[in-house]
Amino acid sequence: VLLAAAVCTKAGKAIVSRQFVEMTRTRIEGLLAAFPKLMNTGKQHTFVETESVRYVYQPMEKLYMVLITTKNSNILEDLETLRLFSRVIPEYCRALEENEISEHCFDLIFAFDEIVALGYRENVNLAQIRTFTEMDSHEEKVFRAVRETQEREAKAEMRRKAKELQQARRDAERQGKKAPGFGGFGSSAVSGGTTAAMITETIIETEKPKVAPAPARPSGPSKALKLGAKGKEVDNFVDKLKLEGENILTSVGKRSTEAAKVLAPPVNMESVHMKIEEKISLTCGRDGGLQNMELHGMIILHISDEKFARIRLHVENEDKRGVQLQTHPNVDKKLFTAESQIGLKNPEKSFPVNSDVGVLKWRLQTTEESFIPLTINCWPSESGSSCDVNIEYELQEESLELNDVVITIPLPSGVGAPVIGEMDGEYRHDGRRNLLEWCLPVINAKAKSGSLEFSIAGQPSDFFPVQVSFVSKKNYCNIQVTKVTQVDGNSPVRFSTETTFLVDKYEIL
Repeated sequence: VLLAAAVCTKAGKAIVSRQFVEMTRTRIEGLLAAFPKLMNTGKQHTFVETESVRYVYQPMEKLYMVLITTKNSNILEDLETLRLFSRVIPEYCRALEENEISEHCFDLIFAFDEIVALGYRENVNLAQIRTFTEMDSHEEKVFRAVRETQEREAKAEMRRKAKELQQARRDAERQGKKAPGFGGFGSSAVSGGTTAAMITETIIETEKPKVAPAPARPSGPSKALKLGAKGKEVDNFVDKLKLEGENILTSVGKRSTEAAKVLAPPVNMESVHMKIEEKISLTCGRDGGLQNMELHGMIILHISDEKFARIRLHVENEDKRGVQLQTHPNVDKKLFTAESQIGLKNPEKSFPVNSDVGVLKWRLQTTEESFIPLTINCWPSESGSSCDVNIEYELQEESLELNDVVITIPLPSGVGAPVIGEMDGEYRHDGRRNLLEWCLPVINAKAKSGSLEFSIAGQPSDFFPVQVSFVSKKNYCNIQVTKVTQVDGNSPVRFSTETTFLVDKYEIL
């Protein structure tokens, strides 16, 4: 008997699961959570058994298609059923990813029900499943065709009536008589006028928009456009836009708003503007040790005035970690090596105007633990049926200031919310994605360390990988542009700088 069919992650988290016999949610989640731990990576099998059930599975990129059966089920039939399940999923999902499968979970469950009924395989193929789930009905098509015909006829009748009413109003205006009560601007409507006005204004006006003549108004204060009144109107419009902008910002999540504040560009952008961008990708082991750290940085130049197009950038490099620097092919490499200046090979040429140009990039790759900017120590310890988790952070690079730091800890599924003990900062529990987000607004030399304690049912391996994200206005590698001068005359040029340091990947596995 087939007990359940599920699509789960490699960690055993169920994305979609359909039970064909009576089973509790806790039971199925427990079976799927145990599944990855039972697999033997050294051998190539398509099934694994326990004392009570058999798992028949097929890998699908980062996911598994798993059938849970009884031990006396026919393995050959189960493998055939598994192949059919695996072919059904691409019919509804464009990519074999967790988000895509969650989005189409109901379609998949309906298709699963066509393959298996009450634990036994139905004699169906992929084409039949597609037909059954579409539920194509001849009677429904006939009904829809009749309804569309009736709607078209009703619209045509409404247009005809509206044209008759419009014509009657024109005739009355020509003869100088009072127009029939069709409603409208400034005229009192008699019985039936509201309907006529609706028909006239909605159908005739939408088909062919016409400029309605302005009705005569009694003398009084006029709100017509006046010469010289432009400034006030513009101010009001700008104020409205500002108000809308504030509303939009507040409607976005708190985290994205803070990030926007941190990474906001300089208020006064000069004609010569530079963006210094760095991204870090880091992987650590849970017991210590840096597996890999890679950092990429770039100086991007933007010139908005042609008279400052022939310039040189004076770069100050105080990095002592062995960063590898590389200039743009059009930049004079000898000048940069000798004098730390970025200028074009041909001094007569100009930098492009009104476009972003990357002039210098650098890369740092290391496994040296002392280079880790922010260390995370996650220490789960079993205490009976639950697990006590202590997690702490420490800023190693005290010259940095990290903003909007979020440390994300995965939690076991189906065990409820964690019980929080001592904590610095704030936390958010995402029960849908089984995550605990530890949020810290600022980490700097004054607030360089902190800790969080919580307890929840689970095993120590359930709380990894821990992921970290942050934004910063100070870069990791101490590379800055200190001065900008013109090629002719060597006179200094005003410039503005925008520095960002972001996380591409920061994981403790």
